Amino acid sequence: MQNIDLICLGKLNAGYYAAGVADYQKRLGAFCNFRIIELPEETIHEKNSSQAVIDKALEAEGKNILSHLRKGSALVALCVEGKQMTSPQLASFLEDKALSGAGDVTFVIGSSHGLAPQVKQAAVLKLSMSAMTFPHQLARLMLTEQIYRAFTITKGIKYHK
Repeated sequence: MQNIDLICLGKLNAGYYAAGVADYQKRLGAFCNFRIIELPEETIHEKNSSQAVIDKALEAEGKNILSHLRKGSALVALCVEGKQMTSPQLASFLEDKALSGAGDVTFVIGSSHGLAPQVKQAAVLKLSMSAMTFPHQLARLMLTEQIYRAFTITKGIKYHK
């Protein structure tokens, strides 16, 4: 069974988002081994921090993210400059990875400052969910639903319209 990981920086603390993510996480159990790995955001104490301070925090977060990747997992970095895909295109991507022999896929949602360059460079796909900006907690729910939708498309289950 394919391993799909979702690495997120920060906690999911809004109950309504957590309930939605938990529902899709449970549903995904029929299709893959799905796990969510929550990592802490680096603390930046100054309110108006310099870019150097932010870059240092991103570098530390990036090292932590990369240390949690399964060996051989295809990394998908969610970032604003990434490629936008339809749900069927995401389904095809996941199916192609599953059939390639190196089926594990890890999605990463960064902190409020984004993702470290080393994470983006390690990614096989940079994915943008939209040209709009969403709260990270909502992005987690939306991505979890889209992964579920992708599996229902691949399996021919009537969910995607």
